[in-house]
Amino acid sequence: MSSAQARLESLWQRGREFLGTEFAIMGGAMSWISERNLVAAISNGGGFGVIACGSMTPELLKAEILGTQALTDKPFGVNLITMHPLLDELIDICGELGVGHVVLAGGLPSASSIKRIKEHGAKVLCFAPAVAFARKLVRSGADALIIEGTEAGGHIGPVSTSVLVQEILPAVSEVPVFVAGGIGRGEAMLSYLEMGAAGCQLGTRFVCATECIAHPNFKQAFIRAAARDAVPTVQVDPQFPVIPVRALANQGTRRFIEYQHEVLARFKAGELDQKKAQLEIEHFWAGALRRAVIEGDVENGSVMAGQSVGMVTREQPTAEILRELVDQALSALAARDSASVFA
Repeated sequence: MSSAQARLESLWQRGREFLGTEFAIMGGAMSWISERNLVAAISNGGGFGVIACGSMTPELLKAEILGTQALTDKPFGVNLITMHPLLDELIDICGELGVGHVVLAGGLPSASSIKRIKEHGAKVLCFAPAVAFARKLVRSGADALIIEGTEAGGHIGPVSTSVLVQEILPAVSEVPVFVAGGIGRGEAMLSYLEMGAAGCQLGTRFVCATECIAHPNFKQAFIRAAARDAVPTVQVDPQFPVIPVRALANQGTRRFIEYQHEVLARFKAGELDQKKAQLEIEHFWAGALRRAVIEGDVENGSVMAGQSVGMVTREQPTAEILRELVDQALSALAARDSASVFA
């Protein structure tokens, strides 16, 4: 084993052991995209695939888990949305089918949800948007944390990955912390590992994987796009919080602004309470994303993408993407070794 390989093994050993994988690289859970084919391909390639449950029913999630298990015997996880009305049933499905890791997303999870997952024997990963939340989640029993910066695709927070890691990594050592948002190359992955991350999570980079079922139009939109094309949606009323979504600008993102106005008018007229209004807005994204990913309508649908989309230049097998990321990290480490010899 080269010194570069030994160093990388040491840097992500904690993450690898936690996930049970060759590489401490998680696949970001992307609705309609992170289904059995891509999830199994990531796990078979040495990474850690994660099923995006999204708005699935328990029956649909059960079928997806079983389908993934038929394609891989490697570890993989399931991402559950905390606001799902059937969250407890979804957790029980994961437990029944022996899912080893559950990711809770879409809001601060309750201690009872975390406890329910752990009672099934699974490990719990939660998203931490700030140090205070990170500490609270660890106290609540989270086994690992994910910190995701605003560069990511889909639903995003306001703080960049580079700032979040400086705030959270030095403050949290009790559990492994995985870093996500804007990561497209192995050198960036390496830098976060050296700052104390246990591993990294990438989503956008896997959209153009050969095994990904996304429509060819969706993949071509990614290949053509530059980083600056992936922009966050606008919140039309500061009194009515809507989590921004990063996607490629198109007619669909413009339609979302109009839709917010329509839902707000119904809310102000007393037709909807705030929770139902916010759920309607979330349902807009579920439908718009399906139109783009599955049907290929990349003008009127939602083309959710992170800013690393500019580094997606072609369709590749998943295993090749993973190997490329690892080789980039190893090359950076080897270059340092060579420089030190001649210094």
